[in-house]
Amino acid sequence: MSVLTDQQRKFYEETRKVTKQEIADLENQIQEELQRVKQRIAELQAAQKAARQMYDAACQRLGVPNDMEEQGTE
Repeated sequence: MSVLTDQQRKFYEETRKVTKQEIADLENQIQEELQRVKQRIAELQAAQKAARQMYDAACQRLGVPNDMEEQGTE
């Protein structure tokens, strides 16, 4: 490896420092976005579960089989 001048060393040290911070900031953004997605999925799954329960109850009241249950989608 060639020897760096003081100016080159300062440039690369500053680049390394700035890039390291940028990577940390991006990681934080990724984690925040991932948390939002997980929360939204949990909300959708809860709504789906409630809808399935209502569907099952309607099937029972009508005396018909729950076709969603047979498909293994419950």
